[in-house]
Amino acid sequence: MMDLEELRENRDLVNKIDWDMTPEEAVRLYLEWGNNWVHGSKYVIRSKEDVSHYFVVYAWDGPPVIYLIRRSSEEARELAKIALPERLKEAFLKETGGNNGVYPIRGQLRKWLESELGAE
Repeated sequence: MMDLEELRENRDLVNKIDWDMTPEEAVRLYLEWGNNWVHGSKYVIRSKEDVSHYFVVYAWDGPPVIYLIRRSSEEARELAKIALPERLKEAFLKETGGNNGVYPIRGQLRKWLESELGAE
């Protein structure tokens, strides 16, 4: 699995990241595909070859971490694992009330990661 430095160097992969994809949208698209037109989504899955690359904040066991996920209708694979800077980790925990879960990347965390990856 890649870290932040390795991901930064992989420009092809960085350019494939869908910064607006959320964990909920990915599940709906790839695990419930076929009814996406009903919800007026901008995303449409046409075949098993369709994939998305997106970030999630995993806050289940231990400190929250960012994962880059490659999702298809057949699997979700973690491609990179990135630690949150301390100041952003504290803000994230405050925002989520310290609740366990899988969250979309947004706000200051997204801005920081876009900057780190040169994807602004």
